[in-house]
Amino acid sequence: MAKTVNVVITDDLDGSPGAETVSFGIDGHSYEIDLGQQNLTKFQKSLQPFIAAGRRTAHRTAAKPARNAAPGVDRAEVRAWAAAQGLKVSDRGRISAEVLSRYDAAH
Repeated sequence: MAKTVNVVITDDLDGSPGAETVSFGIDGHSYEIDLGQQNLTKFQKSLQPFIAAGRRTAHRTAAKPARNAAPGVDRAEVRAWAAAQGLKVSDRGRISAEVLSRYDAAH
């Protein structure tokens, strides 16, 4: 048995069928609304003066700051201290949070 599923997008303002999704943003927030042709035309006309006077910007994502486990800490000094305390620490690579925490507490 075959089924046919129809998805009808309706206008969020007046419920008319045949709407399309419109994305827009203001004050750092992004929005989507489904608008039929009549409301889409009204939406575009109402924004036109602002679009004409504005400037386009590239969509930017916030860069994640680099993770430094302990900024300003001499890692060689931490390794030497940890070895002297009998803590397991590798000669290279990441120093565990536990070792850094103990080092900070001791200094």
